[in-house]
Amino acid sequence: MSSRSIHTLPLITDPLPANRLLTMPMSGPLVDTFGRVHDHIRISVTDRCNLRCTYCMPEDVTFQPTETLLRFDEIERMVRIGIDLGITQVRLTGGEPLLRKNLPELVARLMRIPGLADLALTTNGMLLPELARPLADAGLPRLNVSLDTLDPVRFRKLARRDGLERVLEGLTIAQSCGFRSIKLNAVAIRNFSEPDLPALATYARKQGFELRFIEYMPIGAEPWDRAQMLSAQAIQSILESEFGRLTPIPDADPHAPAQEFAYADGQGRVGFIASVTQPFCRRCDRIRLTADGKLRNCLFALEETDIRPWLQPDSDPAQLQLLIRQSVWAKWEGHEINSARFVRPDRTMHAIGG
Repeated sequence: MSSRSIHTLPLITDPLPANRLLTMPMSGPLVDTFGRVHDHIRISVTDRCNLRCTYCMPEDVTFQPTETLLRFDEIERMVRIGIDLGITQVRLTGGEPLLRKNLPELVARLMRIPGLADLALTTNGMLLPELARPLADAGLPRLNVSLDTLDPVRFRKLARRDGLERVLEGLTIAQSCGFRSIKLNAVAIRNFSEPDLPALATYARKQGFELRFIEYMPIGAEPWDRAQMLSAQAIQSILESEFGRLTPIPDADPHAPAQEFAYADGQGRVGFIASVTQPFCRRCDRIRLTADGKLRNCLFALEETDIRPWLQPDSDPAQLQLLIRQSVWAKWEGHEINSARFVRPDRTMHAIGG
């Protein structure tokens, strides 16, 4: 039997003990039993991808049928009802979200929703040469682009596809489009990524991008070995040997996953997302919606709630709000990667939403 359970509708019984449900707030902010307030949602628009990064998905992946993906109307309904619950910040993910047909149309629709404070998108950058301008014209404020290496041979080894030149071209075009923010994300793997770290930092500093290094997590299809995880502390040491002391700086968002640092010469900043060695679970404020309509309260959750029936125009919004509250209320204290109890989710990153 799968270790992931899906709560389908109609909702006859609740996964939480009754005594906990009695204390669950039925109004006000979205809070869990640990008092964390949730105002972010990551929405996957597709599980498809034009790369096959080893830390994310298998080479021989089987994608969901296109007809099972959430329609734009359903995504818009989720955002509108989420705003009523205090969710004001949305990130579009995948798979590779730029593979979703007419994505700029969705961006434009979401940007027109009253109460939405921020919209961002995470992409591998392969289609930015064609779509950076349409996305900017649709009103998208912020981009995060995955870039693990500047070496084309190493790029292919990680992504199992060629494409570095297209990503760099897309970044150049995106810079001219007026996005409020463009950040780079780089997953760091021990005994592989070390040569890339100074080169990526130099590139980001020169181009004016903020770079964030991400610890390698057990969320892909490949067997995960802690020894392959290059810690944020080790990454920081490598960068400091090249650029001098990094000075911690407070993030404008206290719930942000990255710990931010300034370079000694004042030229730019760098961040570390240390999900393994320094988990940010205690300040987590986000939930996730998969491309097929399953709500997840954690990247590593073993349970997910099917809310798609309640994303239809004739459904009861109060019932959807209840399901969202119940999911958040059931959230674990943390992901338990560092515990012997840890169980990897059945879905790999591409099927959850990066």
